Amino acid sequence: MTVTEEVVRRRPALSPSRASDFKQCPLLYRFRAVDRLPETPSKAQVRGTVVHAVLEQLYALPAAERVPQTAHKLLQPTWSKLTEDAPELAGQLFADGDSLEDWLASAAELLDGYFTLEDPRRLEPEACELLVESELPSGVLLRGYIDRLDVAPTGEIRVVDYKTGAAPREIGEAKALFQMKFYALVLWRLRGVVPKQLRLMYLSDRQSLAYAPDEAELKRFERTLEAIWQAVMRSAKTGDFRPNKSRLCDYCDHKAFCPAFGGTPPEYPGWPEPDSGTETVIDRAD
Repeated sequence: MTVTEEVVRRRPALSPSRASDFKQCPLLYRFRAVDRLPETPSKAQVRGTVVHAVLEQLYALPAAERVPQTAHKLLQPTWSKLTEDAPELAGQLFADGDSLEDWLASAAELLDGYFTLEDPRRLEPEACELLVESELPSGVLLRGYIDRLDVAPTGEIRVVDYKTGAAPREIGEAKALFQMKFYALVLWRLRGVVPKQLRLMYLSDRQSLAYAPDEAELKRFERTLEAIWQAVMRSAKTGDFRPNKSRLCDYCDHKAFCPAFGGTPPEYPGWPEPDSGTETVIDRAD
């Protein structure tokens, strides 16, 4: 290995998506983080990715230009750039004959939903699509991407996350708050400030949920993440990632490899290097 390779290698980390996977089903975590089995993103997931990218570009523009018409104009080139980087997406998404124009129109509706929730001309975020990383005192490395970080002149922090699905119910709400607490913990450890607000923006339903964490809650959540990572490490040594059957299995791409459905997992390849915590843009577009 060269010195350059050593520099770019990254320690295995825990991301909010992978932590949620392990909580939901340890075998799902293995399939995604260790085996890295391919998954075909849904039209809704890819649409969410495009909408996230458009909103990021929107905030890079002067405030006066952050209007719905500008956002709509960004849709087609954003989709073109995505298919340039991943040309297989167009074939996968529209193999059934559905119209790209209708799909882009549905993305435009989500953007319109965003503009009903806030006026981006009045905001100046500190960052969009921000990579954050922090090592806990226990040694657990946390890593994730924040959709948007707002910081007030007085120092208060707001974490904003765009959701392009429907407003959450039951499991979905718990998963969304888990993700936001993850970001709040990382920011607290990085900056020494507990975020004043965690804001989830559901563009489809045109609803927002706001949550205010406190230091005691984040300390408890930190212990939860440490326990999850310890469990991951125990499974990593042996390859014993067990399935946890639930109604969420209906949405899993990997039933053919799951013992709970009569399948056989691939041979365990060992703990992955350099990083088992990587999130894709699809992970963050739900």
